[in-house]
Amino acid sequence: MQTILTRDFLAPVLLTLRVSITASVIVFFLGFAAAWWMVQKKFPGKVFLETLFMLPMVLAPTVVGFLLLVVLGKRGWIGIWIERLFKQTILFTWWAAVIAAVVVSFPIVYQTMKTGLAAIDDELVAAARSIGANEWQLFRYVIVPLSFRTMLTAYIVGFVRSLGEFGATLMIAGNIPGKTQTVSTAIYLAIDTENMTLAWYLVGTMIVFSFLFLLIVNRKSNATIG
Repeated sequence: MQTILTRDFLAPVLLTLRVSITASVIVFFLGFAAAWWMVQKKFPGKVFLETLFMLPMVLAPTVVGFLLLVVLGKRGWIGIWIERLFKQTILFTWWAAVIAAVVVSFPIVYQTMKTGLAAIDDELVAAARSIGANEWQLFRYVIVPLSFRTMLTAYIVGFVRSLGEFGATLMIAGNIPGKTQTVSTAIYLAIDTENMTLAWYLVGTMIVFSFLFLLIVNRKSNATIG
């Protein structure tokens, strides 16, 4: 019983946390860099690029998964270089699950970051630069304090979105028990095999994690409004 519990319940939960933590950290920095750049710069095609950033949010997960499969596959323009560098494909590894989570969670993290960064008074940024602040000092002493709650919210929503990723993950990482099986794909398999007890345990775990992290976001939002 303990072996079954470890294999069927704990293994996907631990892997999901591993994937979600890794993906949320990566997408946090990508989202911030993209949002800060888009807020600061004006250039032709900006609307087109921003639409491209948001595209994974509206595309079907299977479409996102298919595109990632093509790009990261052995004949894909990124997949070829990955295989040459690491001597193996990234598909059907836990890193593939991380990539899927990063791609699908990027739009919401980017949009959250952009909203917070756009609210920073340009005059404060200009004043900091006028007294000699470099980019690191500007980030540390102006941007972070003024947008800390936004950054925290962006990280949490990115984590929660990564936590529940299913479609794209299934296509490029598969559903290999103990290797690439996340909670979402484990629930799918449990239902398919009519193991409703395991499905309820996994669903309950997802609900608890998601509720707790969203509770943190709501408390921070209410504290800001108050």
